[in-house]
Amino acid sequence: MTYTVVHDAVEVVTGPADENDETLQTETDAAVIVEDGTVSAVGPSAEITTEYPLTDADTIVDASGQCVLPGFVDSHTHALFVGDRSEEFEAKLAGRSYQEILADGGGILRTVRNVREATDDELAAQLRKHLDVMLVNGTTTAEVKSGYGLDTDTELRMLAVIDRVNETHPVDLVPTFMGAHAVPDDGTSEAYTNSIITEQLPAVADQGLAEFCDVFCEADVFSVEQSRRILTVGQEHGLTPKIHADEFVRLGGSQLAAEVSAASADHLLQSTSEDAASLVNSGVTPTFLPGTAFGLDGNYTAIAPYQERRTIPAIATD
Repeated sequence: MTYTVVHDAVEVVTGPADENDETLQTETDAAVIVEDGTVSAVGPSAEITTEYPLTDADTIVDASGQCVLPGFVDSHTHALFVGDRSEEFEAKLAGRSYQEILADGGGILRTVRNVREATDDELAAQLRKHLDVMLVNGTTTAEVKSGYGLDTDTELRMLAVIDRVNETHPVDLVPTFMGAHAVPDDGTSEAYTNSIITEQLPAVADQGLAEFCDVFCEADVFSVEQSRRILTVGQEHGLTPKIHADEFVRLGGSQLAAEVSAASADHLLQSTSEDAASLVNSGVTPTFLPGTAFGLDGNYTAIAPYQERRTIPAIATD
C-alpha cells in the first residue's frame, strides 16, 4: 500500500457535515492520509500515524504549525492574457471610469490587441506563469475564460491554449467561452452579437473544448436581450450559461441568469434583494468578486440578502 501522509497540523478543515450545515468541521493536532489521489483518513495525528506509519509512506509532509484546508476553487478568472494595464489604475485614481477607459480603446480592448498579436506559445507561457502563482496561494481548480480575442480565430486559439496547459499544469482548468466580453472597436454591439451567434458559437461547439458560455451583460456592452440570445444559442450548442451581471448598473442580468438557469451570476455589485431572491429560487450560484470592487473603489456586493435566504455565495478572484 502506498500513501501520502500530512501530519501534525495544528488544524485540518474538513468542511460542513452536510449541505444543510453552515458550520465548518475541524480536527486539531491532526493528520491526513491520501491514497491514489483520494483522502482516505483524517484524525488525530498520533492515532493516524500509528495506523499509517511514516516509514511506509511514499510522501511525508510535516504540517507542524500550519492549517490544512481544501484547495480553493476559483470559479471566475481571466487568467489567460498578455500585456499590462497597470497605468489604468492611475487613470481611475484620477477620476476616469472603467467605461471611459474602454471607450478610448483601453481596458479589455487593449488586452485584445495584445492577445491577437501573441503566439500560442506566448499565451501558454503566460497562463502557466499566472497559474503557478495561483497554485502557491492555494488554488487547485480554476475556471479560465476566453474573451480577449473577439473574433472566431483568436477565441478558438485561447480555448485551445487553455486545454493544452490543462494537460500539464497541476491546477485543474475549466474552460469558458466568452466571446461576448466586449464589442470590438470596429463594430456595433448588434452586429457583433450576430457574429457570436452565427460564427463563434458553432465553431466553439465544433471544437468541443468549452464547458460554459459567459456574457458581459452591462450598459454599453451587451443588453439583456442580446445576452439572452447569446446564452440561449450557447445552450443549444451544449454550453452552460454564466453571466457577468449588475456590475456597474442594475441592467437586469440577475433576472436573466434566473430565467436561463445559469450556473452562476457574477459581480452583483448593484443587485437588489429582489435579484437575490430570483437567483436563490432558481438555483443560480451568486458569485462575489471583491477584488473588482476594490480595484474600482466601489461598494462590495451585499451579503445580507443571501444570508437571509441561507445561501452561501461563491467567491472568486476575477
